[in-house]
Amino acid sequence: MTAAPSVRAPRRRVDGVLLLDKPLGLSSNAALQRARRLFAAEKAGHTGTLDPLASGLLPLAFGDATKFAQSLLDARKAYRATVRFGAATTTGDAEGGVVREAPVAFSAADLVAALLRFTGRIRQVPPRHAALKFEGRAYYDYARAGIEIPRAAREVEIESLTLVDWSPPDAVIDVRCSKGTYVRVLAEDLGDALGSCAHLAALRRTASGPFALDRAVTLDALEAMALSARDALLLPVDAPIADLPRFDVEATAAAALLQGRAVPVSPPAPAGAAPSPAPCPVDAIRVRGYGPDGFLGLLAAADGWLRPIRLVRGH
Repeated sequence: MTAAPSVRAPRRRVDGVLLLDKPLGLSSNAALQRARRLFAAEKAGHTGTLDPLASGLLPLAFGDATKFAQSLLDARKAYRATVRFGAATTTGDAEGGVVREAPVAFSAADLVAALLRFTGRIRQVPPRHAALKFEGRAYYDYARAGIEIPRAAREVEIESLTLVDWSPPDAVIDVRCSKGTYVRVLAEDLGDALGSCAHLAALRRTASGPFALDRAVTLDALEAMALSARDALLLPVDAPIADLPRFDVEATAAAALLQGRAVPVSPPAPAGAAPSPAPCPVDAIRVRGYGPDGFLGLLAAADGWLRPIRLVRGH
């Protein structure tokens, strides 16, 4: 007898942000898909990749929140990293094989001094095993094929590096940094700077933009909840841009903005002037727009006009 095919629960509209504590061993996309199934959500995306060997905060955007997730991709991040000195690997982390070993002959004071040298704006050469693209293919594709490609250094900003624990050969370091920072490259560079070598042994993201890990939920906890309890965990759609100024408009202006039209704001436009269809000026102020029925979307305010940039679906 042929077994009946399993029936997938119908997808539904879900809007909001979930703070997920991604476990070790899962890719960011695999964690996203598990969460999406639990919410039966039509649309979802994550806001910054964590490797399978990394855990911690992974904000997930559902529905309309995906339109505003770029701000989290661009946001500063915080990590707790374990750097293992004395061994370099093929990948710069614990996944790769050891290719070089060196003595660990420095003190905690030497390590703190090195951390200070890597604080601020620095230049990093992306790792060979990265998702960046060269001529249409990911770096890691070339690395797996044994092909060397040019990897240009990029500027990143390390806001702070704090030594939490030093138990040779392992150092636990809190890192606050800009987007695009490779913590495994930082580990390798620290090893070189201290006359040794190193790789990233463990990584846990503790913050992303305004969100902290202590508010995150695990997949196991989600699976044990009723759907209504999962929904109650969702932050509002405007959470990713909550740090932007708020701008409220009346009903007529709100309706026009939702139709993609610019509207005049104080100071008023000249009499008889029509809303400008021109692109937003580069010096426009980005704001969160709200009408009588709630959040409208991301708007730009400049030259006496409010222009829609990215809007929610109709209320």
